Amino acid sequence: MKVVVTGIGLTSALGNLHQSWEKMLEGKSAIKLHQPFAELPPLPLGLINFQPVNLTQLTKEVVETAVKSSGLTLPLPECGVVIGSSRGYQGMLEKLAKKQLIGDGQQNDLEKDDTSFINLLPHQPAIFAASQIGAKGTVLAPMAACATGIWAIARAVELIETGQCQQVIAGAVESPITPLSIAGFRKMGALAQTGAYPFDRSREGLVLGEGAAVFLLESAEFARQRSAKIYGQIRGFGLTNDASHGNAPDLSGKSAMLAIAQSLERSSLSAEDIDYIHAHGTATQLNDRHEANLIQQIFPQGVAVSSTKGATGHTLGASGALGAAFCLMVMEHQILPPCVGLNEAEFDLDLVRYARHSQVENVLCLSFGFGGQNAVLVLASGN
Repeated sequence: MKVVVTGIGLTSALGNLHQSWEKMLEGKSAIKLHQPFAELPPLPLGLINFQPVNLTQLTKEVVETAVKSSGLTLPLPECGVVIGSSRGYQGMLEKLAKKQLIGDGQQNDLEKDDTSFINLLPHQPAIFAASQIGAKGTVLAPMAACATGIWAIARAVELIETGQCQQVIAGAVESPITPLSIAGFRKMGALAQTGAYPFDRSREGLVLGEGAAVFLLESAEFARQRSAKIYGQIRGFGLTNDASHGNAPDLSGKSAMLAIAQSLERSSLSAEDIDYIHAHGTATQLNDRHEANLIQQIFPQGVAVSSTKGATGHTLGASGALGAAFCLMVMEHQILPPCVGLNEAEFDLDLVRYARHSQVENVLCLSFGFGGQNAVLVLASGN
């Protein structure tokens, strides 16, 4: 069954979908030096505002935009919901824990507020979105580290292909800028000190960014019946796991290559049919090298590649969903976004340095997450 995208809602540190796309084409980056927490030094971050974003408000915003752009009206009782997050309400939980540990003259603050903990569980963005649109059916909340966004879209496609739903709101939301996240990535030596430079010889590491992207997916027949605008088609996906290491990829690349092979096979496409690759491109030493090797092995004929994390920062679980939205913009406008932050490439890839007009019909979106999570999405134009 053909699954198409009829609505998009996106917010990044660059702005909404239109603002993010336009600024990205101009080579602009939202990454700036911030110090949101007094106990931690300033770091380059992709903040939507000056302080960490409220995840509930962020979810509400992108879901509302996706529904509006699809031309649908609420409620949508038959619509499925698949919205994931790798961090969820971690920032709020850290605040609650800190309040409990330090104390403010009152005992058992957490116990007194019997709703706070429940409302901050990892599945709550999906539950909130279901309530927002009046959905009464399937609600899923996948967590697959930085592969969460593509994983959520894949689950939504399966719901439609198996006839469980005709429409699904799917994507991922992330507010990852918290003291614990920053401290953890710093201890790993994964954080950049000045900015994000994917695939650059002088890359320093990742830059945390906030963001969310959700889509209204429908069966093509259902979309045709209501004369909906179609942004593109989800041709196929591949989901695998390295089963190798907690935070480093399996450098043999076997599982990652299998995910790409699965996505192409499900799409009835070959490597030669792919016109553009939206890379995971975190700007860490290991990930970029691993990903470049994969691309060189599977696409020896050469294919245009770029990462958008130099512009938005790394939105962790939401990054694949943001990438999918930008891929749809690539096909709508027939323009490839630049690899913002790239100065001197380390790898022999066709890296897009400046916005480039190109004929694009099929694109590949890659995500690789901690725990060896590999997620690949193939999108095609809606024509």
